[in-house]
Amino acid sequence: MAGGGNLFGRVLSYVVNEFIVEGLANNRAFQRFAVRTNKTLENMSSKAKEVREELSEQWRDSRGRGDHFKQ
Repeated sequence: MAGGGNLFGRVLSYVVNEFIVEGLANNRAFQRFAVRTNKTLENMSSKAKEVREELSEQWRDSRGRGDHFKQ
């Protein structure tokens, strides 16, 4: 009996997911939201990469100068 309930739950989940995906795929407002969100995340990722590279360069520069004082 438990196996049948599990199957029913999976079928119900599949059907609900299909309706949700289909509904969102055809919803212009959701499409605009998804595009804006994607662009924002790409911009944030790009900025994070730039900052990480800049900090890495500053770290290398500061360590390089410190090595000169040791000599």
